[in-house]
Amino acid sequence: MRLAPLSLLCTLLAALPVTARAAASIPATPAWVLPLPRAADTVRLDRISGPSFLRVPPECYQRECALVIVSHPRGQSGERLHASPQVGALVDALLAAPFAVLLSNDGGPYTWGSPAALDQVAGLREEAVSHFAWNGRTYALGLSMGGLLALRSALPGSPYRVSGVALIDAWADLQGAWNTGDGRRREVEDAYGPGLNLANLNPLPLLRAAPPLPLFVVASPDDKVVPMDSNGEHLFTHAEHGVSEFVKVSGPHLGGNRFSPSVAQGLAAFFSRLETRAQEQARR
Repeated sequence: MRLAPLSLLCTLLAALPVTARAAASIPATPAWVLPLPRAADTVRLDRISGPSFLRVPPECYQRECALVIVSHPRGQSGERLHASPQVGALVDALLAAPFAVLLSNDGGPYTWGSPAALDQVAGLREEAVSHFAWNGRTYALGLSMGGLLALRSALPGSPYRVSGVALIDAWADLQGAWNTGDGRRREVEDAYGPGLNLANLNPLPLLRAAPPLPLFVVASPDDKVVPMDSNGEHLFTHAEHGVSEFVKVSGPHLGGNRFSPSVAQGLAAFFSRLETRAQEQARR
């Protein structure tokens, strides 16, 4: 009679002495262990609108880390963020903290924080967190136009939860961007589609109706592109006390001092404070 492979194996094991049987059932220790990378990994996430880039420090393969999603300025892309040495200075500080960092394409160069762009980023986030040991927490960093998407992701009803937002020379007031000229107005109309109702989609008043938000805001009174008083400064009145920080700098929009070591370390320290608080709350 011909035995099936599994039955044959069981028969052979049963015939062995007990000590030999026990030894046969214990898998041998592998002769090698997959080494961790020495530097941060880069994972390319492709979409029709363009690629995004996930940066993962080696530590986030060994222990659980949070994710920081970076949204780009007007007319830029995930590729531009990935190639920028200025943005790289901020990313390096976050990787060292350590956080995983998603340099997002935001659905295109002129999406102005639209709900459709947020849906695409939600899909990117879902894919990104499968590539490392994620602890379940997400933070957002918005540069200029990217501030609108970062803030929309923190609104009630967002497809994913955001535990804190950092903004650098960022738009918070969609109505204010709309009012600055025909070019931006057409871009907003294209991004949001027909029947645009700014009152229902403007993150600034919507956030002011929500609970206070942990915020790290970098802004300049010299900025002629995104007015500080009606965006970062106005928004910061609704920041959560005790963990939030407003950094006032000088110079024009997205000037080099926004990417200085002190700002980069302050950014990483802000998200790290939120991580420490979340971990302490989880232990209670």
